[in-house]
Amino acid sequence: MTRAAVLTSVGSPLAIEDIELPPLAGGEVHVRLAAAGVCHSDLSLANGTLPQPVPAVLGHEAAGTVMTVGPGVTNVQPGAKVLLNWSPSCGGCWFCMHGEPYLCEQTPKAWRRRYARRADGTALYAGLGVAAFGEETIVPSSAVLALPANVDLERAALLSCAMLTGIGAVTNSARVQPDESVVVFGTGGVGLSVLQGARLVGAQVVIAVDIAADKERLARINGATDFILADDQVVKRIWERTGGRGADHAFECAGTAATIRQAWSSTRRGGRTTVIGIGAKDEKVEFDPQEIFYFGRTLSGCVFGSSDVERDLPLLLDHMQAGRIRPEELVTNRIGLEDAPDALARMSARKGGRSLIVY
Repeated sequence: MTRAAVLTSVGSPLAIEDIELPPLAGGEVHVRLAAAGVCHSDLSLANGTLPQPVPAVLGHEAAGTVMTVGPGVTNVQPGAKVLLNWSPSCGGCWFCMHGEPYLCEQTPKAWRRRYARRADGTALYAGLGVAAFGEETIVPSSAVLALPANVDLERAALLSCAMLTGIGAVTNSARVQPDESVVVFGTGGVGLSVLQGARLVGAQVVIAVDIAADKERLARINGATDFILADDQVVKRIWERTGGRGADHAFECAGTAATIRQAWSSTRRGGRTTVIGIGAKDEKVEFDPQEIFYFGRTLSGCVFGSSDVERDLPLLLDHMQAGRIRPEELVTNRIGLEDAPDALARMSARKGGRSLIVY
């Protein structure tokens, strides 16, 4: 038996329970978690914005140590430090074969996986295939990425979603260049990672936008040169700060139709808006056909920072070890598993940065 935070029904608070993990099947890995970040995607799964079969154990941004491996596993051994990967690619579908493993058509199947049982025998689903809101988990071998033996697992945990997504959005999706201007809407864990990515590549003006004034200090720690409180004048202020042209790049990390529209309007002619936030299906974003022609802007979605983990994880580890990126600067709340329900409530209220569950 092991403890986990269980989502018993969509919209209900997480419940801390004892659960039972089954014997390992072929190709599976048993991992003892060291740390797990609480991501906005977990909130979206919990509140029904994204579909999630229940009961389930959420959590997908995590690192830990391999306890045992099932038959046929060759990529890791017991005792290895690993990062958990919520977006494993098959390597053989059209997207994987054309350099877009972050769009792998097989990945959604891993998100609907049953992996354990509650005390009453009810099968549990693994949130995004990982189930990191538990002291231990079982995942396919494709969902574990070996880490160096000397890595700090608490710091590394945040690489697996927030930083691969946020920094990848800057370097892979938008390809921000030195001295360009960047505006980031929403300063949760991913938004803060975008700020760090903009700092990493040498963006000159890096503007953070948020509805909470108390986020300014956190935004500046993570790389913002400017902070603007979100209101109906935010687009005007961004244009003023960027020479009257608008920003070269806008990153939308809040996941609402209103902020997508503001991000688009805040960019210059020929600028680029990258949408990372996951909004509700019933919201709509409207554009005037003539403005699309006149401004010549680009609007693009971004899944997992357009990351290829085999290529990008070693780069991020090198940046982390050298101090060029600092995952610990995302964390505002270091908590235990029993505090996971409160962490989702704080996120729903848009308070703080990343909450990190430490086991």
